[in-house]
Amino acid sequence: MSILLTTLNARYAHASLGLRYLLANMGELSNQTRLQEFVIGTRSADVVEKLLAHRPRIIGFGVYIWNIEETTHIVALLKRVAPEVVVVLGGPEVSYEPELQEIVRMADYLITGWGDVSFPQLCRAILSGPKPLMKIHAGVQPPLDQVRLPYDLYSAEDIAHRTLYVEASRGCPFKCEFCLSSLDKTAWPFGLDGFLLELEKLHARGARLFKFVDRTFNLNIKSSLRIMQFFLDKLEAHPDDPVYAHFEVVPDHLPDALKDGIRRFPPGTLQFEIGIQTFNPEVQSLISRRQDNQKAADNIRWLRQHSNAHLHVDLIAGLPGEDMESFAAGFDKLYALDPHEIQFGILKRLRGTPIIRHTEAWGMVFDPHPPYQILATSKLDFITMQRLVRFGRYWDLVANSGRFARTLPLILRNAPFANFMALSDWLYQVTDATHRIALDRLAGLVTRWLVGQGMTEENVRICLGHDHAGQAGRAPPKPQAAAPQRQARHLGA
Repeated sequence: MSILLTTLNARYAHASLGLRYLLANMGELSNQTRLQEFVIGTRSADVVEKLLAHRPRIIGFGVYIWNIEETTHIVALLKRVAPEVVVVLGGPEVSYEPELQEIVRMADYLITGWGDVSFPQLCRAILSGPKPLMKIHAGVQPPLDQVRLPYDLYSAEDIAHRTLYVEASRGCPFKCEFCLSSLDKTAWPFGLDGFLLELEKLHARGARLFKFVDRTFNLNIKSSLRIMQFFLDKLEAHPDDPVYAHFEVVPDHLPDALKDGIRRFPPGTLQFEIGIQTFNPEVQSLISRRQDNQKAADNIRWLRQHSNAHLHVDLIAGLPGEDMESFAAGFDKLYALDPHEIQFGILKRLRGTPIIRHTEAWGMVFDPHPPYQILATSKLDFITMQRLVRFGRYWDLVANSGRFARTLPLILRNAPFANFMALSDWLYQVTDATHRIALDRLAGLVTRWLVGQGMTEENVRICLGHDHAGQAGRAPPKPQAAAPQRQARHLGA
């Protein structure tokens, strides 16, 4: 064993697509290369011990916002106990502002950006010479037809127990300043015939849950239709063994041809992640986000009324220029469109993103530690941002969980944001916690709050009883319901 590829995934269910791309493109070094994944929270010394058990000469680390702190500790330990092992870093978290990062100082080499070609080249030079003189190497971006696809590297265990990440394209043509994809010049598609052949092989091996990481799945409608047709063909040929596909879509681009295909998916087989982020045109202009708000709203409404797709729609709190009133209005507008889930995000200062240019003008203060969340702006002070963070956590527990489907309308009534913020403030005052609240306790707290708002305890308990019975008594998903557990809770809601 000469080369070891590793990373800390956020969860076991996540399988690293990036490391599998590196392994797939190692060429003649493939037989000397192995991949070993861990999960955040694993004791650092245990990770180092397991890495060194392979006696590698080179260890390549995939570094991301969720694992940077733990990976830094692992590299520090590794360099103390085995300084002869060459450490190579890559990934979005270390590709920008490397001069500010302790992990880069400790490492031997860093590849910024794309690593498919550059990592194997660097390994050849380390192993066979001449030894690279430069520490930091800008990753070479090859034509995508020269990148070997990695999907045969998903193991049988991956297919059985983990989400399989796939991509039909890389990059994004849009310039939203909070997103790393704003640095891309455009989107680059993989050859569709070869990609669909890989999906066919995965399906034949038993894969049924596919998550596309494309930033703009519906940018090229012809490609979107072919990919959707692949899944529709599988659903038709195997109605008792369904597939589930997740796509990220541009909200204001849903032509009739795409709608016709979407209509054909049965319940529990299709999820769309839709990034609205903000409905405020002035804020959209500030962050270079192009979005037709009316078309986006119409499309979400159409999807909810005329399709079986599960809709997971994103909003971001803390964007420059957005105050509480503006955000609340956007939240209420989105809630009225009735998506299954509203993902309540807090702005993060991802390294390298242009959002930093608004720091002085809008008084933006970010946490210096990962995930670099916004702490305050000139429109939202620290206390208000803290309230919004708690709102997002409680919203996930109560609304997005799907466990309070009948009770949620009682909470929100005619003022969704204001009412839920009141509940959020009260929950924190009573519990002093936003995590580890047992479901039974949470249901009791919701009951107390609603009764305090003037509702009869009997009516509240009837709604909560229906919610509990609906979850406890729901049969295992039928063949047409292939959705993961959380999404399945929303079926029929």
